[in-house]
Amino acid sequence: MKKSLLSAVALTAVVAFGGSAWADVLIGVGGPFTGPNAAFGAQLQRGAEQAAADINAAGGINGEQIKIVLGDDVSDPKQGISVANKFVADGVKFVVGHFNSGVSIPASEVYAENGILEITPAATNPVFTERGLWNTFRTCGRDDQQGGVAGKYLADNFKDAKIAIIDDKTPYGQGLAEETKKAANAAGLTEVVREGVNTGDKDFSALIAKMKEAGVTIIYWGGLHTEAGLIIRQAADQGLDATLISGDGIVSNELASIAGDAVEGTLNTFGPDPTLRPENKELVEKFKAAGFNPEAYTLYSYAAVQTIAAAAKAAESIDAEAVATAMKEKGPFTTALGDISFDEKGDPKLPGYVMYEWKKGPDGNFSYFQKDS
Repeated sequence: MKKSLLSAVALTAVVAFGGSAWADVLIGVGGPFTGPNAAFGAQLQRGAEQAAADINAAGGINGEQIKIVLGDDVSDPKQGISVANKFVADGVKFVVGHFNSGVSIPASEVYAENGILEITPAATNPVFTERGLWNTFRTCGRDDQQGGVAGKYLADNFKDAKIAIIDDKTPYGQGLAEETKKAANAAGLTEVVREGVNTGDKDFSALIAKMKEAGVTIIYWGGLHTEAGLIIRQAADQGLDATLISGDGIVSNELASIAGDAVEGTLNTFGPDPTLRPENKELVEKFKAAGFNPEAYTLYSYAAVQTIAAAAKAAESIDAEAVATAMKEKGPFTTALGDISFDEKGDPKLPGYVMYEWKKGPDGNFSYFQKDS
């Protein structure tokens, strides 16, 4: 009898509160949680989960709690579409992701058609925000910005070098390489080798032989850390004395694991390191206390969730289109990256790209460190 009474009371409570037990705000996190780019997927996941936990502890989004839903796209566009459709079926309102531009671009169309806002911490191809969709935002920069910085750096610092420009034929890698080539060529620097390789390739002997024959001393790489590490290591093994320069796609300490000691001196562009911001000291320590180094895109993902929450508060709504409008009209919003506001395309107004150099840190391990300007 007592059990029946309690059940009746519980049922009455659910009805009285109008189903408030189901009021979680679902935020999907899409990225490569398995496969060769899983390190980047972990950054997106851990950043979003920590932001959700911190926001929930402070009262949530407009009084509702965030629930993170994961979707593993394995850096594959087709799988990204499957993840997008799953998010639609799950009732997700917002997506933090994806990591790859080649996944983010097609997935964003599924989201746009189904009333879901997407904010990527990492997809830098300009096309993502250039199609006039209402729902596309990013907390990172664009490859035309990044390539411009890289191209100028090459022209300013290696004007007498013989440069090879290599990419992985993906929307990200090829786009970044072409933007860098454009800026370098405009500054009077012409490459001696221009090639593309396939993602997943393991043996770069033929490419390295071609670069040796051309006397290459600088390799500009448009792609991710997996192939970059192999190129660096194999070039050193085969006697090609060349420095590799790349973009944000190699900002994982896994690069050093693949390349070994040959990684020393490698250069890459990335945004100003958010872990160095004094305001983030406690947040960084929180990640490290949990056994996770918040490198690269971790705080970009954290900031993406912060932005959704702040824009929803400004809009006084969790409707995705209302939040999208607020993101463009109500900023700036305070985040781990600093104050963020967005233009009409959904691109953030943030400081530009800077250069990093790979070298041994105080712990004796190789990592990337922001160069003095």
